[in-house]
Formats: sequence, C-alpha cells, structure tokens
Amino acid sequence: MTTRALLTLALVIAVAGGCSKPKDEAPPLPTGEDWVQSVQAWRTKHETDYRRDWATIAGLHFLEPGSHSLGSDRKSDIVLPEGVPGTVGQIVVADGWVRYEPATGVTPVQNGKPLTGTVVLKEPGKEAVDEIAVNDVKFAVHESGKRLSLRVWDPDGKQAREFAGFDWFPIDPNYRVVATFVPDAKPIDIPVVNTYGDADVMASEGVVEFTLNGKTVRLRPFTTRPKRFYFVFRDGSSGHETYETARFLYSDLRDDGTTVLDFNEAYNPPCAFNPYTTCPIPIKENRLAVKILAGEKAYGGNH
Repeated sequence: MTTRALLTLALVIAVAGGCSKPKDEAPPLPTGEDWVQSVQAWRTKHETDYRRDWATIAGLHFLEPGSHSLGSDRKSDIVLPEGVPGTVGQIVVADGWVRYEPATGVTPVQNGKPLTGTVVLKEPGKEAVDEIAVNDVKFAVHESGKRLSLRVWDPDGKQAREFAGFDWFPIDPNYRVVATFVPDAKPIDIPVVNTYGDADVMASEGVVEFTLNGKTVRLRPFTTRPKRFYFVFRDGSSGHETYETARFLYSDLRDDGTTVLDFNEAYNPPCAFNPYTTCPIPIKENRLAVKILAGEKAYGGNH
C-alpha cells in the first residue's frame, strides 16, 4: 500500500472514531429555561394525577375472611359513599381470593365496560384487578403488607372537596445533583414498614452517593424496575418546612453508573393529605441530617 493510501486510511479511521459516541457516555443535563420548563411540566402532571388518583380516595376497609355487605346503607359492613345504592352487593374473602358479587339490578363497570355476574378482584399471588365502578364511586383491592383491604374512591367526597392543593419551593438548580451508584454485592430485599404498621418488601441493589451543599450524602433507593430508582427519604426539613413522615423521588440509572437526583421533583406521599393511604416510612439509611429545601413543601390542609 502506498504512503498516500496509508494516510487516507488513517484519516478515515480517525474521523470514524471521532464521530462515534462511547456507549457509556451519559447524556448531557438540560440547562437553563428548558430545564425549568421540564420541571414545571412534571409538577403540573403530578398535580393532575394526584388530584385524580389520590385526593379522591374516600375509604380503606381491611378485609377479614367471610362475606361483607357493601353499599351506602349505614348498616352495611362496608359503607360506601351516598352516590351508590343502599345495597351494591357483597365482598367475599376466602383463601386469598376476593370476589365481588353484585346485587340484583346493579351493573358494575370496569374500564368503561359493563360487567355481569361475580367479579374476581384478587387472586392469590397475583395483582389486584383494575377498579370497579358503580356510578361515580370506584373500589379495588389494596394490599398493605400481608393484609388485604378494599380501597374506595369518590370524586365528590369530603377528601376530594377539602383537598388543599400543592405548595412547592422555587425551582433551584443547586438541588439537582449527579449521584454515583454504588452497587451491593448482590440485590437485597428490605422489609419496609408503612404508615399502617404493615411491612412491605422492597428490592434494593445498592446506594447512591452525591454532594449537596458541600456535604457528602448517601441514599438507598428501591428498584421498581431495571434501572429505575425509587427514593423514600426524610431530611432536616421534615416536620418543619416539609412533610414530617417522608418525601418521594424517582430517578433513572444511566449507562455510566450515575443517576440524576432532581430534588425539585421531590414530592409528598398521599398520606400527607389522605388518611386512607398506606405509605412507606423511610429506612434508617434514608433519614438525612442535611436540609433539602426543594420540591414540595408541607401540606397546607388540615390532615
């Protein structure tokens, strides 16, 4: 091969190498107004979702084995809001199965489709089915640790009417940090006590480490799906500027082993404003001394 051909080949290789992007190179963080708008858009969606899904929860009824009458009649075993008939049917619990048997003349709806006959709400070892609606009231099985309960939603109920809304700290770039993931030797399962005293098992694969306000901080996330982190934490502001029990935050593990924690998106669990919700309490590792004055402030309502 001639000298000119060798030089040409070297140039082609150099250009090709310069154009390729290492697989583990992290994407750049958004900055400036684009980032501020993305946080604001996230908050707007969060508020919409929470008003619909969590502020409307109107009851939580723990289920013992046996049959339980269901309806707005005050003599029912499980009393539903006034927007449904006095007798809606019964809930039957046996051997980990939960069934709903509608009363005569009542046509429940699931995902917009009418249902007939007995409806299985929960099978042992499987997720509960989607909510069943009777008029505007919905209900579904909810698991709290090993206990089964019936969760009820009412868009016109007292909880929804009295919901005080959201209060956020100003968006601050100082509370957006890049953390390094430090994996455990192997994944672990952690019993996490919730606000009803039941233990739910959470998977965890390691801790993340970062610097905030000049201090080194570690948090242990739970893994909800591959490369998806869920943080349940307290900090020095808890019980003062922010909700006393906990706040939540999600992040994604990047290919380079880092994750971006944007505490501007830290938010209150639904138990901050609704007594019929079950929320995890932070494990000891996630009770921080540093103040994190970012994200959602303490709830301003009466709960």
